[in-house]
Amino acid sequence: MTPEVEAAVTAAFREEWGRVVATLIKVTGDWDLAEECAQEAFALALRSWPRDGVPRRPGAWLTTAARNRATDRIRRAAVGAAKLREVAMATVEDEPDSAESAIPDDRLRLIFTCCHPALSFEARVALTLRTLVGLTTAEIAGAFLVEEQTMTKRLVRAKQKIKNAGIPYRVPPAHLLPDRTAAVLAVLYLLFNEGYAASGGTELVRQELSGEAIRLTRVLDRLMPAEPEIQGLLALMLLQDARRDARVDKEGTLVTLEQQDRSRWDAGQIAEGVELLESALRHGRAGAYQVQAAIAACHATAVTAAETDWVQIATLYRRLTELVPSPVVELNRTVAVAMADGPVAGLVLLDALEASGKLANYHLLPATRADLLRRSGQMAEAAAAYTEALALAGTDAERRYLTRRLAETTTQH
Repeated sequence: MTPEVEAAVTAAFREEWGRVVATLIKVTGDWDLAEECAQEAFALALRSWPRDGVPRRPGAWLTTAARNRATDRIRRAAVGAAKLREVAMATVEDEPDSAESAIPDDRLRLIFTCCHPALSFEARVALTLRTLVGLTTAEIAGAFLVEEQTMTKRLVRAKQKIKNAGIPYRVPPAHLLPDRTAAVLAVLYLLFNEGYAASGGTELVRQELSGEAIRLTRVLDRLMPAEPEIQGLLALMLLQDARRDARVDKEGTLVTLEQQDRSRWDAGQIAEGVELLESALRHGRAGAYQVQAAIAACHATAVTAAETDWVQIATLYRRLTELVPSPVVELNRTVAVAMADGPVAGLVLLDALEASGKLANYHLLPATRADLLRRSGQMAEAAAAYTEALALAGTDAERRYLTRRLAETTTQH
């Protein structure tokens, strides 16, 4: 296989997996069949495209191939002539690639289906990652820190519940939207973060999740224009994504916020994010995403790192801990306090957080301790903490950054 064809298949998976699976679920109503036929379609592409060339519309080719596989499966299972005709006659609809594609969107339908209140939050997120993004069960299990077998059972139960309860594959009517909106927003932000964390790495499929999450949030904002938390989430995504190109250096090493080249930040995204945030705040119902967007705006609008208003950021994090009581939020507040009041103040808060045991095996806990120790001149202790964080880091960019910091602190004590 030529590099060009391999790149085309990789790009097609990145861009089309969710669309193909969503289309087949809509047509067949069978989640497992949709996933299996999508996998077979991509396997066929690996065999056919090197011989026949990359099709002009890869997504349509893959959807047709997957639909044909579904038709064959249903025919062999002899489950009914009506269903067979329904699948066989289904057409592949054109869908604009831009963020302005029409509502309803098949992938948005899929997210709303995954986020039905009858499912647990963890099941909603796991099912979305599996069906919309195509992450493996092992990858999802790793994200939830559980065994692969455990996650397999959870996914099976979630799909079975959707089938047995007759949960419809659709964006629900307006009066039912609030019951699912919180979960949908949480899933969209998780998708964004999965991609954002992969910046500069080799996980190209995951990197594209950020763009897809932004696109779907735009669609949702048009569907529910009076919901300020949707605007807040979209603002937060844009303000964070604006820094994407500056987050890693040429060697693929993570670059901390204070060291980033701010000229590489996307000024257009920052302006749009700030405008969305201001629009959301005018509703007078500031929620967690709006507060996080306000924190991101403090960073994005500071001309230099030295001008960052850490006192304001620490205040916003305190408010966020009231809205979202989370040890991760507490860790972020600890960093803000340390930047505002000095590393010793941060270490006091960090000691209390670490004693709670809520962030065991979370690499940013020892990484934060290492940074605060380094800032306070305790190089030997910082080196030990960097070593601990390095053993827990999940991406190559993070490991390269921690390795560099470890080398620096080791040479200074």
